[in-house]
Amino acid sequence: MKKLLAYLKDESGQTSTEYILLVAVVAMIVFKFRDQATKRLGSLTDGVFNKADTMLQETP
Repeated sequence: MKKLLAYLKDESGQTSTEYILLVAVVAMIVFKFRDQATKRLGSLTDGVFNKADTMLQETP
């Protein structure tokens, strides 16, 4: 019985489990907002490249 209680009180493996759960939560958040982030980053890069094209066309 003492070995069982000692095993249940042992917290050495919880740190890796907590990190795995944290990574899983972050992954779920990333996948949830992936489409929105893709749209915003796409519009941002389009704006940058359009501005660069305009600046190149204006130079003699």
